[in-house]
Amino acid sequence: MTEREYATDVVRTLQQAGFRALWAGGCVRDERLGLAPNDYDIATDARPEQVQKLFRRTLAVGASFGVIEVIGPRGGDGGHLTVEVATFRSDGTYSDGRRPDAVTFSSPEDDARRRDFTVNGMFFDPIAGMLHDFIGGQADLDAKVLRAIGDPAERFAEDKLRVLRAVRIASRFGLEIDPATLAAAVRTAPQIRAVSAERIAEELRRLLVHASRPRGVRLLREVGLVEPVLPELVSGTAWEHAVGVIDRLEPPTWPRPEPVSFPLAFAALLHEVGKRAAEKIADRLRLSTAEKVRTAWLVEKHQYLADAPTMRASRLKPILVHPGIGELLALHRAGGHLEGVEFCERVLRETPPDELDPPPAVTGEDLIALGMQPGPEFKRLLDAVRVEQLDGGVRSKAEALELVARLRAGS
Repeated sequence: MTEREYATDVVRTLQQAGFRALWAGGCVRDERLGLAPNDYDIATDARPEQVQKLFRRTLAVGASFGVIEVIGPRGGDGGHLTVEVATFRSDGTYSDGRRPDAVTFSSPEDDARRRDFTVNGMFFDPIAGMLHDFIGGQADLDAKVLRAIGDPAERFAEDKLRVLRAVRIASRFGLEIDPATLAAAVRTAPQIRAVSAERIAEELRRLLVHASRPRGVRLLREVGLVEPVLPELVSGTAWEHAVGVIDRLEPPTWPRPEPVSFPLAFAALLHEVGKRAAEKIADRLRLSTAEKVRTAWLVEKHQYLADAPTMRASRLKPILVHPGIGELLALHRAGGHLEGVEFCERVLRETPPDELDPPPAVTGEDLIALGMQPGPEFKRLLDAVRVEQLDGGVRSKAEALELVARLRAGS
């Protein structure tokens, strides 16, 4: 069973129990555009406790807001199919700039009016095959316009993150932001500092991994989000360089084609600021350790392979066997270092893996057997032998031990 089929079954179950139930929000927008939704949300007049009684496995992910997760059978990827079922509601004030202080269960019309943008405010009945559009979402989708529902200033005041969402949605679906909505977004943009770092980071992830990222980063600047979110890019030429690299960034092809990851796209955006600043930005946005490490490594090495054709093997080979080499090559290609990229790709194709990263010719155990104790000199000898091995000057353990003896003797 697919997620779409399961979402249809959940609607059918609710309707057969006498409730009104419709697909809601982004999944409706995506289907109207002929795209496969990432997930399906359902809106209903059933109360949370009524939803829980109808389905065997549920999780109250937001019962106070009328949201219940319904858990179904396993899907094609082995995980359980899930849909969120929310009761039609009207929202009260948003004193925290994120969630309403209180909600009132209401009608589909009222539920549509509390949402952010018209293209996200439509409903669809998959059983009857009928669209329910109370706010002109389909007309705006046809006209390729992103428009806030009701008063744009009120929508953005309720949740400042909607300014960044407007940028992502407009770029993702090729929409022009309605002038009144754009003006309100620009006025609200400085206030996005009040939004949690985790929520901002998640929107940036979704914006940067999509192929529409070039327009997305330009809209960040147009709306006024660069200074409050990434102030390190405001001064000098950092922004212009970043946009150029983002424009040229393509998915990695080594060792196999794969999508552009968030660390790669983020490194393309931050490549001019340096490793230390990239790490501070990652900490400020509370990125995962893996995201921070990979982003900072890519920023640090973003020009490293430019001299690859003349680089010593002992400097080049460790980079070529790094897990992030495919992303680094993509970043270099976007930066215009084509000669270095082509040289590295040729080396990777033509050099056996055990030559690029051979087992160490001498180990710490070998040095201990010679009576040495771990310490600075210990490491210096291991590093020196490894350099000679990668450069081709040491080809066996015997040669490695001879080199150790000469180095210890001061030769």
